[in-house]
Amino acid sequence: MMGVKTAGFELDRRLEADTRHVMWLGLCELRLMDDRRWPWLVLVPQRPGAAEVHDMTPLDQALLAFETNMVAETLKNVTGCTKINTGALGNIVRQLHVHVIARFEGDANWPGPVWGHGEREPYRREDAHQFADRIASALSPQR
Repeated sequence: MMGVKTAGFELDRRLEADTRHVMWLGLCELRLMDDRRWPWLVLVPQRPGAAEVHDMTPLDQALLAFETNMVAETLKNVTGCTKINTGALGNIVRQLHVHVIARFEGDANWPGPVWGHGEREPYRREDAHQFADRIASALSPQR
């Protein structure tokens, strides 16, 4: 799937700093959280000013739900995880974004939340690229 950056949309600088681009979906840019403790993807709808799901049109809301489910299923298939955690908190970064996190029994802070637990462990550049490529390939089998 190929996306085009929406006019007037700018990615929040904290999301830019903490994540890496994976691919463009129909509505969202898919990004990888730069923390190797958890396979963690972030969908960012390309809608200027959207802070909440209800800030978007009903069609965009449906597309966000579709893309979130597609990414969650792909992440579960690629990682073989025990559970997928999905959330759109936005308490610190107000720009609408959806976290999709693969969780495993015994992972860092299982079964508690990933937020605020320990120090971030960035990926090695090669590992981040390899994981992002696996996700992109699984989402785009025609590639």
